[in-house]
Amino acid sequence: MHRPAAVFLDRDGVINRAIVKGGAAHSPLSVAELSIPSGVPEALHRLRRAGFAIVVVTNQPNVARGIQSRAVIEAMHAHLGSLLTIDEFRVCYHDDHDRCACRKPEPGLILQAPRFAIEDSFMIGDRWRDISAGYRAGCRANILIGDGYGEPFPVAADVQCGSVQQAADWILRAGCGRRDE
Repeated sequence: MHRPAAVFLDRDGVINRAIVKGGAAHSPLSVAELSIPSGVPEALHRLRRAGFAIVVVTNQPNVARGIQSRAVIEAMHAHLGSLLTIDEFRVCYHDDHDRCACRKPEPGLILQAPRFAIEDSFMIGDRWRDISAGYRAGCRANILIGDGYGEPFPVAADVQCGSVQQAADWILRAGCGRRDE
């Protein structure tokens, strides 16, 4: 049985703008604070049309910290899902001290459902945790959007792009996507 490839994307700073305060990236706290960068809808649509599943993998520790509720996160995902071509949202609600297997940089969110061909899949993120999770999962390539907010990276991204649209262009130019078998 053929398993499809996926493009795994982080949420904040990738498919929606992160809120940057003091040089650090933070999650929007409500649907009203969500802002989708130009080019993201078209890029996700092109990747989906090329045969990739579009899967958002996101750490949302504000739930564990008591800052947000799961209901707010789910409302944000419903809103994003109504505007963007997304097949699935996978969320880790834990904080670092929980030491769970799903919190990036651990690969659990990517590996959670083995229905995708991970070796043919890509991870797109804006922080070292995303890139590290993609490597640990065995993704074909790991793409950094932006500059990583100046954080030190334990592993380098395979590719660095300025936007999701540029990342999609790179994936599609690399000859990846639907294969007729």
